[in-house]
Amino acid sequence: MSSYKKNSITLPGAVGLGTGVMISAGIFALLGQVAALSGAWFPLIFIIGGIVTGFSAYSYTKLSQAYPSAGGIGMYLVKAYGKGTIAASAAMLMALSMVINQSLVARTFGTYTLQLFDVQSTDLLVPALGVGLLLFAFIVNISGNTFIQSFTSIASLIKIVGLLLFAVSALWVVGFTFEPAEAGNNPPNPSNVSYVAAIALTILSFKGFTTITNSGSEITKPKKNVARAIIISIIISLFVYLMLAWAVSSNLSLTEIIKAQDYALAEAARPALGSLGVWFTVIIAVIATITGIIASVFAVSRMLAMLTNMKLIPHSHFHMPGSIQKHTLVYTIAIAMVLTIFFDLSRIASMGAILYLIMDMIIHWGVWKHLRKQLAANQLIVLTALTLDAIVLGAFVWVKLMNDPLIVITSLMITLAVFIGLSIYLKKKEKEA
Repeated sequence: MSSYKKNSITLPGAVGLGTGVMISAGIFALLGQVAALSGAWFPLIFIIGGIVTGFSAYSYTKLSQAYPSAGGIGMYLVKAYGKGTIAASAAMLMALSMVINQSLVARTFGTYTLQLFDVQSTDLLVPALGVGLLLFAFIVNISGNTFIQSFTSIASLIKIVGLLLFAVSALWVVGFTFEPAEAGNNPPNPSNVSYVAAIALTILSFKGFTTITNSGSEITKPKKNVARAIIISIIISLFVYLMLAWAVSSNLSLTEIIKAQDYALAEAARPALGSLGVWFTVIIAVIATITGIIASVFAVSRMLAMLTNMKLIPHSHFHMPGSIQKHTLVYTIAIAMVLTIFFDLSRIASMGAILYLIMDMIIHWGVWKHLRKQLAANQLIVLTALTLDAIVLGAFVWVKLMNDPLIVITSLMITLAVFIGLSIYLKKKEKEA
């Protein structure tokens, strides 16, 4: 894949990429964490997260219609801020949040796979399986766009049908009641701030739609189909999330969901459908995480290659043969492997949410401040998206400062390091020119 291939991804293929990333870690790894923050009615938080994402997606659809690009968000930031530190740093934050999401998906794959076996200690096996999945994603991604879109589209359809079948079956067992199960012993009592903070994790579960923008010029009729693919992907994902969340909340108590938060969907299958249900759920989870990792790696490697070609980030070949795109693919997989080995699901998700929301706010500000006239963008929608992001990020950071300050400090240090490092790099390049 030495060059971008225009018109190589169809509308169904683009939807497959978007849902491939979203319907993976989004529901399998984050459902329990959302429940821990928001209590028994956590399914409603996914609806709110979908609404917030809808406002956010408006800026991306307007940008993609005006500037369809295989660099996606990197190109959008350059259009808004020019080739400077803000554009480069925000794009790198986006890339890092996507790599973090890959490690989240990888660990989810390992966690769910082990539910099929009677394993007492999973501390080493979960990251080992995650690393194996990342290696598989690397092999698939060097095989070309046609295979990737075909694989992700077919697998995405299988997992969506499978997950909906599970949800309907689980709800059928409890008489299609939408009342949550008993809270259990010592359920959490969320504060108002905690409810808002939970929205941040649901937004993270929807952020896969940016995978579509990062493949912009490769999608057929991008000025129409990028926006269509984004909207369709969000609607499909929201419906699937809501059905699954209600199915889980109807079959498990809140304390049981939180206890099994890394594999809540598989745990919900036990009382609803028995051991066969667990097997079925885990197989769907494996398919979902495989498609998610492939689609995410596909997008972020292209984004990094675009940033490198635009001379916004440093690049070293390290004596590797092939194109820049292949090199960025290697870097992406390597960083994801490190995160998979050293961080647990909760901290990976928290870091990804913080970095993504910071980048998202920079996008909205750029659209409102610099591009709203060129894009004919509705100011009220853009400012609403910016405000909602700020509120959700503030609440999430506050809750994490109370419970896990290290992850907030780490996220802020990464953000500062990106801005300072790229500022120094770009000033050096300017002097050399």
